[in-house]
Amino acid sequence: MTVDLAFLTIAEASALIQARQLSPVEYVEALITRTETFDSQLHAYITPTFDLAHQQAQQAEGEIMAGAYRGPLHGIPFALKDIYDTKGILTTGHSKVCQQRIPEADATATSKLHDAGAILLGKLATHEFAHGGPSFDLPWPPARNPWHLAHFTGGSSSGSGAAVAAGLVPMALGSDTGGSIRGPASLCGVAGLMPTFGLVSRGGVIPNSYTFDHCGPLARCVEDCALVLQVIAGFDPRDAGSLQRPIPDYRSALRQGLKGLRIGVLRHYWEEDLPASEDVCRAMEGALQVLKGLGAELEECRVGSLQHYFDVKVIIAETELFSIHQPELMARPGDFGADFRARVLPAVLFTANDYVQATRRHRQMVIEMVPLYQRFDAFVTAGQGEAPRLDAHRSLAFWQRPNLFTAANVTSQPALEICNGFGTHGLPLGMQILGRPFDEATLLRVGHAYEQATDWHRQHPQLQTGAQAPKLTPPAVLAGTADQAEAATRQVCLEGARRAGLTLTDEQFAQLLEGAPYALAMVKRLRRDQHFGDEPANIFRFPASF
Repeated sequence: MTVDLAFLTIAEASALIQARQLSPVEYVEALITRTETFDSQLHAYITPTFDLAHQQAQQAEGEIMAGAYRGPLHGIPFALKDIYDTKGILTTGHSKVCQQRIPEADATATSKLHDAGAILLGKLATHEFAHGGPSFDLPWPPARNPWHLAHFTGGSSSGSGAAVAAGLVPMALGSDTGGSIRGPASLCGVAGLMPTFGLVSRGGVIPNSYTFDHCGPLARCVEDCALVLQVIAGFDPRDAGSLQRPIPDYRSALRQGLKGLRIGVLRHYWEEDLPASEDVCRAMEGALQVLKGLGAELEECRVGSLQHYFDVKVIIAETELFSIHQPELMARPGDFGADFRARVLPAVLFTANDYVQATRRHRQMVIEMVPLYQRFDAFVTAGQGEAPRLDAHRSLAFWQRPNLFTAANVTSQPALEICNGFGTHGLPLGMQILGRPFDEATLLRVGHAYEQATDWHRQHPQLQTGAQAPKLTPPAVLAGTADQAEAATRQVCLEGARRAGLTLTDEQFAQLLEGAPYALAMVKRLRRDQHFGDEPANIFRFPASF
């Protein structure tokens, strides 16, 4: 019975709970048992909250038996990426820097799930402050992919992807600044939704980038994402980026089908910008045929290159991330993981002028999408291929190539990741569906129709009781390229670190040197031909109370 309960969708479980055929207490106990059996292999959890979950399950069961049913999430277990504040419960950002941090209040999304009657099973692994890669030098180990325990989950919502895919919990909240919901969804074979910027509150969530952070769900299927979005969407004055928008009935929109829907195919993403494997290409061609067979009208289209979006995103986001953590980076850089430092330290090379020019370009990129929104109802492109091994990770790779997901963060549009097949080695493949801003209803409709026509999302990893996560050799901190830095680059790095107030060890300074050529190349590629009236994306607006 435990296995059956483990892989229920929210829609299935909520129907059983509402009909009083499934006890929330029984449901929670089954998932706790499964977590206690398998999480020693997966390392998905940082802080389980099983005692609290029992209390909340008993409360939910009593309310439902008394006729006070709150809705589809009542009695449904969930977990949170460990950047969502939870009152009185450790919230670490998976970092030594916040190893003792106990928030005094819940994040807005946390409160909304509690108000809906959902049951918190615990806090999940992430990459350090939702940014660094899979690190072995942090207080908690990196999460493992349940399809193969030596492989990567995707990041940075790593524990969220692993826990949902492994049947430890039916839903988890993640965050997405450059693919951090969609990456784990793709590599772990689940559904992940990054809503439109401003639709879901980030209040009480440890920030990565003020400009690009989004909060959203990972779940078994698209319908489940719709059910969660219904609860967590809405304006929140705690979040300066939150917007007042009408909230439609997302679940009802799923039934409309795809006949006549116009879908733009961003083929150049996986054929030119980041040429994909044969497995990914084959899966994408099959998925396009499914969508066409469902009545959608497909047409190829183009946007900017992935590198173009990535440059703008990194200049803005790394500058913001560095500003958030600068006091601690000045005081104790060694308490951050090596992978986090490899990403954030080169931000000292970005100037105020670079930041402003990038955010002016950001605004233009958002506007450039308008003609395409007029032509198409949604867009599709590839997700990631099969998950690589954890010990194949290299910190410098962050700077060396863009990823498939960042463009949607820059354009601020919603994006959905779903499974569209499996590769040669039996690991999931993903497809990305993008939509118009605030048109999550159409986005979810496309994903749901595809899932109803295929069986990929119904496949689950087979974990073995008593198995151990394979031992891996942690990747080297440095790529070995620091000695190749030119004298001028070395001097720029020395001056940048000094100006930022950093005192770095030789190894830490070498990390800065290795990322420097790529950061400086981004600055060089950045367009600076804006008209003097082209304002930045973060132009001033009064608070909502005025």
